[in-house]
Amino acid sequence: MSLSLAQFVTLGIGAFALSGLLTAPIRLLAIRIGAMDRPNLDRKTQKEPIPYLGGVSIALTIFVITYVAIAVNNPTSEKFKLASYVLIPAVLLGLMGLIDDLKGLNALPRLVVQTIAAVFVSIILIQTETMGFAFGNQIVDVIVTILWIVGICNSINFFDNLDGGAAGTVAASTIGIFFIAFGEGQELISALSILTAGATLGFLLWNKSPAKIYMGDSGALFLGVLLAVLTIRLDPKNTTNWMALFIPVLLLAVPILDTCIAVFSRLQRKISPLQGGQDHLSHRLVRKGLQRKSAAIWLWVLSAIFCLFAVSIYLWSETIGTQLIVVALCLWLFLFAWFWKIPSEG
Repeated sequence: MSLSLAQFVTLGIGAFALSGLLTAPIRLLAIRIGAMDRPNLDRKTQKEPIPYLGGVSIALTIFVITYVAIAVNNPTSEKFKLASYVLIPAVLLGLMGLIDDLKGLNALPRLVVQTIAAVFVSIILIQTETMGFAFGNQIVDVIVTILWIVGICNSINFFDNLDGGAAGTVAASTIGIFFIAFGEGQELISALSILTAGATLGFLLWNKSPAKIYMGDSGALFLGVLLAVLTIRLDPKNTTNWMALFIPVLLLAVPILDTCIAVFSRLQRKISPLQGGQDHLSHRLVRKGLQRKSAAIWLWVLSAIFCLFAVSIYLWSETIGTQLIVVALCLWLFLFAWFWKIPSEG
């Protein structure tokens, strides 16, 4: 690996600073053009209009610093191509999210575009042999990859329903990805994950409760695709195949939990899973009596715990890896049961 730990940390700090700086003018732009999230629906929890477009600052930060870093550090066409295979689909989905933020889009065309992007990415990953975990059958690999990308993309979008909740959780997940990728010498995955962590933490300065700006669908979809691809390309060679399968799931365990709770509760109530509502983890924590800020912190803590499980499984797979997976799954199931008992409405 040509980059040292100190250089990766410098990338993260640079992303933190640039994202924080970019968010200010983008916030003013959003206010000027009227890109505001207004409390005009039952599922809205804020009392005043909040500007959207915060995701633009996150995407710009990651995009710009990635290509600048490649350009100044032994640039090759292969590095640019591999970075583009990750970033271009994320940017395209982010642009669709931006259109949704500004104009509004129905759920079906959004899902269609996400699926097309996922098919494109899955084919590239298989052809370039850059999947961290493969099932040994191309058809199965394509199907699983498409489902994972579309699922995580929507999970992050669903999860962005609380001041700072999604940004802090994505930061925790990408820090976990960085530790494993750095240990395996995966330079591009390490760089993109530390950049994402820095960019989301810089944005969090503006997005924490009480939020001054939201990332909007542009940020949630961009980050969703990015996280999905980073976890697919993460290659923990230190672990057995079946353990490697659990690591990406644990890195994103809390957004997955949120999606499962929301979707299953809506199916139980016989309403569309794609319909918005106040039935997410954050809403349930607030109904249990927590303040919004405290609810966000608890979601960050839970995300960090599951990321610690993922990193620990990677580090000690040969000794206590199986036991750690069992404990992590039991914790996830316990949390599912606990959140499920909290009313979905009211």
